[in-house]
Amino acid sequence: MKGAIVVFPGSNCERDTHRALGSVGAKSIFVWHKETHIESPDFIIIPGGFSYGDYLRAGAIAKASPVMVEIRRHAKRGVSILGICNGFQILLEAGLLPGAMQRNATLHFICKQQYLISTMRTASGKKLLRIPVAHGEGNYWTDGQSMEVLKDNEQIIFRYCDEEGVCTEAVNPNGSRFNIAGICSKERNVIGMMPHPERACDDALGSVDGREIFLSFLNKEV
Repeated sequence: MKGAIVVFPGSNCERDTHRALGSVGAKSIFVWHKETHIESPDFIIIPGGFSYGDYLRAGAIAKASPVMVEIRRHAKRGVSILGICNGFQILLEAGLLPGAMQRNATLHFICKQQYLISTMRTASGKKLLRIPVAHGEGNYWTDGQSMEVLKDNEQIIFRYCDEEGVCTEAVNPNGSRFNIAGICSKERNVIGMMPHPERACDDALGSVDGREIFLSFLNKEV
């Protein structure tokens, strides 16, 4: 499989993502945000960072970059698209996923290891994952009716939890509604998540659970 990693001014996780994909056997190329054509990608990833310095709102300027026309086109074609951290924020701003991001409830940047409970179908069957978070604007919000739609369609695929897999307010790092850490589109090909799986693909980093996420994403096991 070969895909594209989209790079914006301020992206800083593209090389980590490239290396993580290589660890699970996938090839990727970097695509600059001014490109107007992405040729036949098997997948597209929007990595983490601070596109355009997070001015206005995180992802608010990036959504207007030329490459977003191509991302929308490929999303409609059913191509698998993953937005990680700032990439998730961009997908929300672009309307490719529902909801919005607010500042963390503490108003502080958060950087730590975090347990997630996942509904993705992983090769190992593992549902409890340990993936780091690093963000200042990860407080996911949507209105009550939209939340019910997300639940009914099983679009909530990652939730913050404790080491036993229990989701409580006490282990919610940013105040996100329903402990949401990641969601997918109704068609299940567009995914956004705040935690960084590319930072959990090597034993030296304390976890290899990120590989489970990339493999499920690449195999469309969402």
